[in-house]
Amino acid sequence: MIAELPSAQVLRENKVVLAHVYTATAAIVIGALFGVLQGFSRASAITLPAWFDYYRMLTMHGVLMALVFTTFFITGLALFVVYRSLPRPRSTTVGWAGWWVMLIGTAMAAVTILSGNATVLYTFYAPLKANPFFYIGATLLVLGTWIVAFEIFENVVWYRRMHHAAVIPLPVFCVTTTFLMWMVATFGVVAEMAFLIPWSLNWTAGINVTMTRLLFWYFGHPLVYFWIMGAYVIWYNIVPVWYRGNVFSDGLTRLTFVMLLLLSTPVGIHHEFTEPGIASTWKMLHTVTTYGVAIPSFLTAFAIFASFEMSAIAAGKRGFLATVRSLPWNDPAFSGAAYGMLLFILGGFGGLINASYSMDTLVHNTIWIVGHFHVTVGGPVALTFLGCAYWLIPRLTGRALWNPALALWQTRLWFIGMLVMSLSMHYAGLLGAPRRTAEVSYVGAAAANIWQPSMLLAAAGGFILFISVLAFALVALGTLISDERTEPMQADLACPADTSEPTPAFLVPIFRWAAFALALALLAYAGPVSDLIHHPSYLAPGMRTW
Repeated sequence: MIAELPSAQVLRENKVVLAHVYTATAAIVIGALFGVLQGFSRASAITLPAWFDYYRMLTMHGVLMALVFTTFFITGLALFVVYRSLPRPRSTTVGWAGWWVMLIGTAMAAVTILSGNATVLYTFYAPLKANPFFYIGATLLVLGTWIVAFEIFENVVWYRRMHHAAVIPLPVFCVTTTFLMWMVATFGVVAEMAFLIPWSLNWTAGINVTMTRLLFWYFGHPLVYFWIMGAYVIWYNIVPVWYRGNVFSDGLTRLTFVMLLLLSTPVGIHHEFTEPGIASTWKMLHTVTTYGVAIPSFLTAFAIFASFEMSAIAAGKRGFLATVRSLPWNDPAFSGAAYGMLLFILGGFGGLINASYSMDTLVHNTIWIVGHFHVTVGGPVALTFLGCAYWLIPRLTGRALWNPALALWQTRLWFIGMLVMSLSMHYAGLLGAPRRTAEVSYVGAAAANIWQPSMLLAAAGGFILFISVLAFALVALGTLISDERTEPMQADLACPADTSEPTPAFLVPIFRWAAFALALALLAYAGPVSDLIHHPSYLAPGMRTW
């Protein structure tokens, strides 16, 4: 069946994936522009005009980088993996439908933000009240991902029907698990929109602020693991191809993704340690589950380096340094993923600190949290995605990568810029620099001078990141329009090592694990939601402070 697939179908599938990837590219370029401007504004290095205030820019930056860039790239990556791993005669109508719904939703939200009618930041916390088009646009963005998820699940069901005794190929298993987790997680934001949209239309007298924030973080922290699982799909299934290696263990990889499916959702309340109205019992429960979700990260660290080491041993090299030197550091695709892995170490340790109730209270309202957030999404996630794009785009376009040297330096600049910016933010947070404020000088107060040098250094790191994003955009665009054609490139994905044990039978029924994950999420949130229902709070009428 694979050999019989017409090239015209492969071309149609490639176009769908390219649409997702280049939409993500546009989002990261525009988002980075807003990011560097707000960084210099916050460091008091520039003054923004009144018609384009700091908070409007911050909202646009957060939405584009955290929601739009990541989501479009992951949906494109997922479709690519499924199309290549389960070749079959099919239409691309569903894939295009998902892209169009996501694009329309993004446009609605972006226009509303730019017009000054949705300056509510990417968390869209009530009682700040945006125009209904913002909430409707965000909802459409999520619903578009559900359409893509349907395309993925439909292909998996087809494969199971055609190959009764076969195990789902590992790359497809990873993608499917990622989107099953996403489906469970996005129930929270859709439920929140059921409150926010009628409220924004003035159909209700007010909004239960605590309830909407609880529902946001039901979705908000799994959003982070949606990004991480997208990066893991690349680390496990694509990165080994770049150094001619193998997946260390089929079973361990599947276990890692199942654990992420189960544990990613019942952790969100650790974002609300300082939030009133939520009992300490539930905060403690979510603390425990947050530490539990660190386990698959440790498994991943072990498995990825074990794959590195197996490849090095096969080449006759032994030892830690020899293994590291044997890796293709001059390949921009690999360097992007590898530098992302290094940044993930910093983000992981910061996450353990944030998960501690006592330590989190010290840093919760400081720019430490912003530094942690950036090194988490900007390190293992964004840099891995950008590196993967250097491998993916030539295979989708049939064109050679334009200016590989610039692409390599782009990954290095990103790594340096993210280290400078994030570490400066972490340090400034320990000194007391606040977050969610347009300026941190406290109108010249002497006590604020202590963190001002760190804020300037963070802005410099942000500028390096912006230059890196421009370099990526140049390479991505240059490759798309280049006349330098290449021979048809294979898009093979990594296979488990020959010595891998057979896949454990209990990991195979992935949809059953999804039902279990949904049950865990409901159990983790049933108590807090019940408390809020039985002890209703004041209904906020809505505020516009900008």
